[in-house]
Amino acid sequence: MTSSSAASRKALSKIASNRLQKELVEWQVNPPVGFKHKVTDNLQRWVIEVNGAPGTLYANETYQLQVDFPEHYPMEAPQVIFLPPAPLHPHIYSNGHICLDILYDSWSPAMTVSSVCISILSMLSSSTVKQRPEDNDRYVKNCRNGRSPKETRWWFHDDKV
Repeated sequence: MTSSSAASRKALSKIASNRLQKELVEWQVNPPVGFKHKVTDNLQRWVIEVNGAPGTLYANETYQLQVDFPEHYPMEAPQVIFLPPAPLHPHIYSNGHICLDILYDSWSPAMTVSSVCISILSMLSSSTVKQRPEDNDRYVKNCRNGRSPKETRWWFHDDKV
């Protein structure tokens, strides 16, 4: 989460806290392949190591996701961004913001951190080119003052990558 929104972030609700504790236990018992949760004492912010899948453009590459959970998770989607350096991908901006519908309009409370991670890895794995989105420079410039990707009105039109 950005510094401006981190300061204003509200504590997790009891429901959110219980759900995240349950997800964390499940992750420890059965972590999704290619991911590692970096343990901290902050239940509201997870840092997750992502390993590129073998046989893809991202094989043998490692990235980090930062997942910030809102007060009313899972009724509200978490904010998920790549920490620098973000992978070169047509749906990942250089500031780490990810254009993926399940993180915004298509979020469902039935989704979990594991299912989000698997979707992100699938998105990475299906890419045939390593490049930034066409509007990367304009978008990143407009996000300079700590704007959250959840404040963006995304246009989901490309399901090929």
